[in-house]
Amino acid sequence: MTSWRPALPGPGGGRWWKVLGLASVVGVAAGGAALARSERARRAYTPDEVRARLISRHAEASDEQADEQASNGPASDGPAPSDQGSARPAGSAAGLQDRP
Repeated sequence: MTSWRPALPGPGGGRWWKVLGLASVVGVAAGGAALARSERARRAYTPDEVRARLISRHAEASDEQADEQASNGPASDGPAPSDQGSARPAGSAAGLQDRP
């Protein structure tokens, strides 16, 4: 009976699989170390520092939005809503139609 694996050329022909596996383990470990380092740097902020940064970013965003609205003129949401009712026929809303 023949083996299902192909013959590997030369002595120690299967060693490259081991090298590839070792390289992948080293890569995963290096990625984990980089992730842990960035996590430590992120957690280095105190809650007061985070709060101050959020407040300043919110103030900047509010200022930009106010400037944008001022440059575009008064906001118009279109025509005023009509008091004459809906354009749909009665009973056409989901779940209100008569079923056979």
